[in-house]
Amino acid sequence: MTERIIIAGAGGQGIMLLGKVLSMAAMRKGKFVTWLPSYGAEVRGGTAHCMVVISDQEIGSPYIDKADTLIVMNKPSLTRFQSKIKDKGLVLINSSLIDKYPRGNSRLLPCPFSELAMKLGNIKVANMVALGAFLSQRKIVDLKDIFGVISDIAPEDKRGLIEVNKRALEEGAKYGSR
Repeated sequence: MTERIIIAGAGGQGIMLLGKVLSMAAMRKGKFVTWLPSYGAEVRGGTAHCMVVISDQEIGSPYIDKADTLIVMNKPSLTRFQSKIKDKGLVLINSSLIDKYPRGNSRLLPCPFSELAMKLGNIKVANMVALGAFLSQRKIVDLKDIFGVISDIAPEDKRGLIEVNKRALEEGAKYGSR
């Protein structure tokens, strides 16, 4: 099994954290993992994306030419990366911010990541809603593995956000399982 994932959005949407948490959970399960972050010229509000490869075998390169899964959080990211998805790949789209979807042979999963996060009381957990939706489709790691990583890496001043992040993951998984 090898899963190549591109996660893209604007700086400040938690793109890097989503990729890092997924990568750490997969490593804890004994998988080979690469995480390749890329920031735009200005971090917050600029473009940001990361490439995550998770495999049962050694990984030759962290760069992804064609992804199995694309997770996009905003329109500019969809425009930039829609050509990077494999034929019949999975595209998770933040339907709160994107209203037109690409055509082609991709399997689309529109999910209102931002809207669900706002209902939980914190727009900043939209990334964890997206991760939950992804994991409902691709059973790479369990939600409990992600919960463990979040609990372990949360800095002391952010410990209060652990529970809302867990709820966001569960909401995303529930929405993605529909």
